[in-house]
Amino acid sequence: MLFTSYEFIAFLLILFAVYYLIPKKYQWMLLLAGSYLYYFYAGPFYLLFILTTTFTVWATGILMTRKEKQEKSFLSSERGKAFTKDEKKAFKAAGKKKRRRIMVLCLLLNLGILAVLKYTNFTINNINGLLDIFGSENKLSFVDLVLPMGISFYTFQAVGYLVDVYRGTVKAQDNFFKFALFVGFFPQLVQGPISRYDDLSKSLYEEHAFDWKNNVSMGLQRILFGFFKKVVIADRMLIAVNEIIGNTEQYTGMYVFLGMIFYAFELYADFTGGIDITIGVAQVLGIKVAENFHRPFFSKSIKEYWRRWHITMGTWFTDYIFYPISVSKGMLKLSKFSRSHFGEALGKRIPVYLSSFVVWFATGFWHGASWNFIVWGIGNYVVIMISQELEPLYRKFHARVNTDGNTAYKIFTILRTFLLMSCLRSFDCYRDVPLTFKMFGTMFTTPNWGILFDGSLMGLGLGIFDYCILAFGLIVLFTVSMSQRKGPVRARLATLPYWIKFAIWFGLFIIILLAGAYGVGYDASQFIYNQF
Repeated sequence: MLFTSYEFIAFLLILFAVYYLIPKKYQWMLLLAGSYLYYFYAGPFYLLFILTTTFTVWATGILMTRKEKQEKSFLSSERGKAFTKDEKKAFKAAGKKKRRRIMVLCLLLNLGILAVLKYTNFTINNINGLLDIFGSENKLSFVDLVLPMGISFYTFQAVGYLVDVYRGTVKAQDNFFKFALFVGFFPQLVQGPISRYDDLSKSLYEEHAFDWKNNVSMGLQRILFGFFKKVVIADRMLIAVNEIIGNTEQYTGMYVFLGMIFYAFELYADFTGGIDITIGVAQVLGIKVAENFHRPFFSKSIKEYWRRWHITMGTWFTDYIFYPISVSKGMLKLSKFSRSHFGEALGKRIPVYLSSFVVWFATGFWHGASWNFIVWGIGNYVVIMISQELEPLYRKFHARVNTDGNTAYKIFTILRTFLLMSCLRSFDCYRDVPLTFKMFGTMFTTPNWGILFDGSLMGLGLGIFDYCILAFGLIVLFTVSMSQRKGPVRARLATLPYWIKFAIWFGLFIIILLAGAYGVGYDASQFIYNQF
């Protein structure tokens, strides 16, 4: 049930109406039923996987909590009080070790399910490649496996909850059905964000009264803007992107550059449009979902870009992979060894380098089971590490050339970051590492600048009307992003006279109907991040 489909719109209208008509204490139950109906519509067989993850993580959280309570109860008993300080310390350490083993078994099960479904054929393909290298005629057959919708998102969300319970930062949810709602809350299943239990649960289970001003109208406006991004900009620009990357013999040189730029805007409009719909749906229901973007195209470095793009994914990898690895016993030993053998400067960097490499490798692998995503992740890692090492030179440069408040230099850094990210994203476009390098090289060997002026762009499946609509859409995105520097745009629009607000949102609605995917000749395509 695609977010921009008529079925989803009907589903939402019915859900919203029933949600505010039933007694408030049953609202979370309705959301659970609606979420599982939504998932059932995507594929009945998918329910088996999300239920497995939900039950095993919930049961493990309860089990770890009970064992911890039993340990505390024992220590407070007469026998426990008789323990010496060292004995109590050893008892606590043994209990924590048992709980960690229980947690690890659950993590292996659920991450194993994700790995098998998502990466089995990737592994088989690479094994067959090695067999070819060594001259073997034997080949492994590929396996026909189904990849449940949103499995990467709900698995990571459940894993984050389990680790937080182990760490003691959140209390385990006793009610299985409430936990099932946290894992399967339907707006997040398509493309996130990856919510934390401590954040989402604060409003997910509460009773919500109908609030037109702060929730319903604001949420509907956010949904409408998400539709505008998706069906007016992303789906239209996707036509040209598919044409360029689908015919690599014809579209070289400047076409490759345009394809990268088009894909950057298409991906942004597609992904943020979906997130807008997710957050908007939740807001109509009175539920607060984490923001996932903060004006990423205004970043002045790739490191800053990743603090603004897919924020919940970045913080997830940082909290649950980077920090645990960087402070692990093995990493601390390696750091100590490196400092003593290679010097303080290099020794203190090695743990950061290795931990960061693992994070970016995992980030690339999470995005897709193919080498182009892995190379994309490693490419981000290399650029960020080089930037960090060059920081002393940057400081010297800025000391000599005062760039503070220099608008021209700020624009330069923003454009530099945008182009660097667009180049890295070319691995996502062509989905083949050697082909990506080949196509990238044609920008310098056969630049063919003339296509910008001789009408060749009309052969990409878009007419002059489409380019005008895209130009209008991008201007709107830029204007909104600039306005967000002074605070939420919807809050400021709310202060305008009623007729102006009505004209703005009704005008946007008409544009979506006439110029969006619902116009003649267009079909709403699936959200890009739904594949993850």
